[in-house]
Amino acid sequence: MEPHVHTKKCQEVLSRLSDYLNVDLPPDACAEIDAHLAGCPPCVEFAESLQKTVEICRRYRPAELPAPIGQEAREQLLEAYRRMLDARRTRGA
Repeated sequence: MEPHVHTKKCQEVLSRLSDYLNVDLPPDACAEIDAHLAGCPPCVEFAESLQKTVEICRRYRPAELPAPIGQEAREQLLEAYRRMLDARRTRGA
């Protein structure tokens, strides 16, 4: 069996899949995705996998909440976030 080569339409469907699964798209957009999924088993497989993952995450209830992070860790995370934002701005400029 040959590996599936994602077409531009596959990429478009995958980029809108979360909204599709949440029924957050207009009916015409859902119809387009339905039509693509009808003829693309790898995209169906991915959509089903994503839907199962979301369902598992929604049901997950930790038995115990983690302790709050310390001030040093909080500052390191904030600094990493700022560096990431700066890098995005630099690439976009």
